[in-house]
Amino acid sequence: MGLFGRKNTESATATATLPVDPALAALTGDYSIDPAHSSIGFTVRHAMVTNVRGTFAEHEGALKLDGSNPGASSASIDVKIASIDTGINDRDGHLRSGDFFDAEQFPLMSFRSTRAEQLGGEKYRVTGDLTIKDVTKPLAIDLEFNGTATDVYGNERVGFEGSAEILRSEWGLTWNAALETGGVMVSDKVKLNFDISAIKNAA
Repeated sequence: MGLFGRKNTESATATATLPVDPALAALTGDYSIDPAHSSIGFTVRHAMVTNVRGTFAEHEGALKLDGSNPGASSASIDVKIASIDTGINDRDGHLRSGDFFDAEQFPLMSFRSTRAEQLGGEKYRVTGDLTIKDVTKPLAIDLEFNGTATDVYGNERVGFEGSAEILRSEWGLTWNAALETGGVMVSDKVKLNFDISAIKNAA
């Protein structure tokens, strides 16, 4: 069964009649993504020969898991663009500028789930709407459910990790520069990386 899905419970009709997995049902509840123990980032090819990696230090999100009716589950994430960090201040400033994200005018990148499917075992594909700048397009994220744990403070946690690939130009991130040897400075293809730890909210 999928852990994420449409907020509209009508989409869960096909799965709601299946036997409920007790372990999955126990996950039911509202969760807040823990930014201190989660990472949202990206990998992009630079100058055709190497990869540049970056993260967004500031983000928040929520999961609503319904183990008895997984199709009623949902997920949302908001990322503060100005918190981008590739380890090079000048590069980060360029990425925040109008050449790329235009963080002053469009301070947030967001994802809202719409549906999910189980690919087998603990692997899922979550589809939703990704908004960057003023462009919203569907995005499918392949995720692996890493399990649950109770931490030393008594918090109930769930973990997921996964990735998705986008063509940045489809979201209006079109800046580039030609290389003398052929090719371009920055690849159009970008891999988004997600490592999520979420804490169950108190009832």
